[in-house]
Amino acid sequence: MKKLFAVLFLLFMSATLVMAAGEKPPAPVEVTPPKPAKEAIILKVAHADSVDIYSSRKHAQAVAFANFVNARSGGKLVAQVYGAGALGGEREYVEGIKAGTIEAGIASGVLGSFFPQAMITDIPYLFPSSYVAWEVMDGPFGDKLRKMFLDETGIRCLGFAEVGFRNFTNNARPIHTPDDMKGLKFRVMETPLFVTLVKSLGASPTPIAWPEVYSALQTGVVDGQENPVPVIFAHKLYEVQKYLSLDKHVYGVDWFLINEKFFQSLSPELQYIILDSARIANGVGRGVQNALEATGISALEKQGMEIYVPTETEMAMFKKAAQKPVIDWLKTKIDASLIDEILREVDRVVATQKQEFKW
Repeated sequence: MKKLFAVLFLLFMSATLVMAAGEKPPAPVEVTPPKPAKEAIILKVAHADSVDIYSSRKHAQAVAFANFVNARSGGKLVAQVYGAGALGGEREYVEGIKAGTIEAGIASGVLGSFFPQAMITDIPYLFPSSYVAWEVMDGPFGDKLRKMFLDETGIRCLGFAEVGFRNFTNNARPIHTPDDMKGLKFRVMETPLFVTLVKSLGASPTPIAWPEVYSALQTGVVDGQENPVPVIFAHKLYEVQKYLSLDKHVYGVDWFLINEKFFQSLSPELQYIILDSARIANGVGRGVQNALEATGISALEKQGMEIYVPTETEMAMFKKAAQKPVIDWLKTKIDASLIDEILREVDRVVATQKQEFKW
């Protein structure tokens, strides 16, 4: 199994590098339908992203999961992937998972409206790297969060993958410190947390629906926006944005969800196959996301964007300006002790890693 995962992961990585080089990738990998047993159980997996595994972390994750489940269950369980919003947007299919009309799905930004504690990972400048985030979310804190989520929603979280770090782009000037953001207007998601974040950095937040973002940037309705590198590249925002600052202000988390009643209806053997396959698939999603980010930075430079990486001192300035105001707002929505707990856990993981890596 480890060898199979390694081969699959290398396929995704090499294909991503091929795309970055401007070459045509191989044909997409589809979900292999197993020979179904007499009474096969159908497991629908929904997401709203692209259905190209070489540019969509969610589809890569879902396809990996489905193929593992189908192969290992011997046709007793048939996983089917419905991407590109085929079963609705994130809110619709999460509601379907909760109601039991859809078995499983991968979601991110919408989770806060079902489970406010999910917003805790949106604390600005919380995770200094993806690896720190993985250690925290795959450890005791992540287990606690998943247990709370199950108790409150009736939905099981099979683990966490990665949306990626969000970064600021704009058309006015390079952003090195919060002072550089003053007087600029930034498109933000329509959530109070991101409004508070941008205000705390001295800029003017302007909530705009995603389909209208490109034209808003093109016409100067706003000066900039914030998103992970792969999103900036995939949606060609480099055509209407000049400057990118890799400040990594928020780390996004993908939640892999399954209806608990459906999960409990399965045999222990099939439950184990789902849990183990999901863990592997989460790693595939994370790998694809980081490969897309790494290759996306050079691709954006080739498209003419000026990219700046803030220094450690400058990052501390961003964190000092933004973290407390957002935490103060977040404390009005969730238990303050949970916020304190994740802050301590991040500090513990960073300290442990420094010792292990002999920094």
